Amino acid sequence: MSRRSGILEFAVLGLLRESPMHGYELRKRLNTSLGVFRAFSYGTLYPCLKTLVANGWLIEEPGHTPEDALAAPLAGRRAKIVYRLTAEGKEHFEDLLSQTGPDAYEDEHFAARFAFFGQTSRDVRMRVLEGRRSRLEERLEKMRASLARTRERLDDYTLELQRHGMESVEREVRWLNELIESERAGRDLKGSAPGGAAQQDTTSGSTGGLPRPGGIPGTDTPGDTAT
Repeated sequence: MSRRSGILEFAVLGLLRESPMHGYELRKRLNTSLGVFRAFSYGTLYPCLKTLVANGWLIEEPGHTPEDALAAPLAGRRAKIVYRLTAEGKEHFEDLLSQTGPDAYEDEHFAARFAFFGQTSRDVRMRVLEGRRSRLEERLEKMRASLARTRERLDDYTLELQRHGMESVEREVRWLNELIESERAGRDLKGSAPGGAAQQDTTSGSTGGLPRPGGIPGTDTPGDTAT
């Protein structure tokens, strides 16, 4: 399984943990709530759903909305399939939530992980945030070293682009510092009591009492453009 498909499976399980959904609604939530998946299509989502069903982490059920009730009599239309998380799927997602390895610090994976911080324990949130900050500090050091080596050979526009990339990384590091400070001070999303997972609210990207980034974290941070 590729890293990209692994991120998609994680996000699908997390959204379905909130409530069952049909494929169109799920895709819309992936696009609006988790901007990292803007480019995903039905051709990518449905094979992922089939894999999760085959693994026993999801089950398919017929839709029961008024629109679904009217769909069957119409020629060429079928009632929408609703996907529901199984007990095994919930257990698997909770296992994924507890993981804090290097993949959790990468741009796209971090964005998906952060979107589900409301379902993540405080100690795991801290490890992911600190790991992400460390990863970006390493990236920033490389960018600065590369810029120092190549500054004299760059034209003004390329130099400005490199500076813009560095400023973007520096901005996220400052934001991560604020998040880490908030976590240490015991300020959860929606003001949850310290020591437990924050209240679940991933539908709007709200960060409650925590500092709010300019967009979904990790989705607009430049790569090592100056390396």
